[in-house]
Amino acid sequence: MPSTRRQFLTSSLIMGTSIQSVRAKAAPGEPLIVSTWPFGKAGNDKALDTLKNKGSLLDAVEQGIRVVESDEKNRSVGITGLPNAAGVVQQDACIMNGSDHNAGSVAAIEGILHPITAARRVMENTPHVMLVGDGAREFAIREGLESIKVDSQKLHKEWHQKQIQLIPNKRPKDNHDTVALLVLDRKGHIAGGCSTSGWGGKLPGRVGDSPIIGSGLYVDNEVGAAGATGLGENVMRYCASFMVVDYMRQGLHPEEACVRTIQRIAAIDPKSAADLHLNFVALDKKGRFGAAGSGSGFQYSVTTPNFSKVFEGSALSKKDIGPEGGNTK
Repeated sequence: MPSTRRQFLTSSLIMGTSIQSVRAKAAPGEPLIVSTWPFGKAGNDKALDTLKNKGSLLDAVEQGIRVVESDEKNRSVGITGLPNAAGVVQQDACIMNGSDHNAGSVAAIEGILHPITAARRVMENTPHVMLVGDGAREFAIREGLESIKVDSQKLHKEWHQKQIQLIPNKRPKDNHDTVALLVLDRKGHIAGGCSTSGWGGKLPGRVGDSPIIGSGLYVDNEVGAAGATGLGENVMRYCASFMVVDYMRQGLHPEEACVRTIQRIAAIDPKSAADLHLNFVALDKKGRFGAAGSGSGFQYSVTTPNFSKVFEGSALSKKDIGPEGGNTK
């Protein structure tokens, strides 16, 4: 695609689809919280309240995500999320601090009520970045985190009774996967986190993009932060959140960076636009924010001391999704 058309496309998407987010930004010195989906709004509000009560930046990220993890009605985040093909809920989470690029994550962890807290403990109390499976659960229990017996969950019994079998490459319609929550504080420092119960009916041991730094989440204090939600396999193969931040490093508005990342992935991926299931949120050092998805319907939550709202992310149509001249299928 000629550069002029690419520029027109990006401009049209941003100005036409979510002009509110382009015009709105956090005032200098004011905190900004951005998260995926409308269910992230309650987490945003908690994060802002944590900052107002002199909590740290990482406290705000952790406490905000814990609110979403505690929502018993949420079937994609927390211990009540959709279980895997064996009937067990396996969760993934990560947290990252932008100022020193310190990070922690847990993957395929079972029976821990707040995996985001386990991820933070990995970051702060071990020399590692990621713990997985039984090792992650044992570590969390040693740290005194709330847990339940894995074989006692009512949800597991319901799953077995329904005898739902794993169908390769099929995803439940209500599986929105992830809360990714990004925070810019009053001092201009940035951090973020993710938490998910992942793909319902997944193979036991499957890990998506959410706990992988650079895929489901990436934070750079000098630039901004980005988080992903959707089909993790399509996110992790491209280190997509890192890509969003890298586009912001080049000077793109957060929303334009999300759009450009989807376009770049779609240009070389053999999947059709409808099968990519890519959604990104981002904020930058200037207090600007934005989001985009590979299809319609992606909503994200934004909170500042002046407002707390749910916005529509830019939706890329099938004809617009491959501007680099690659995939046209």
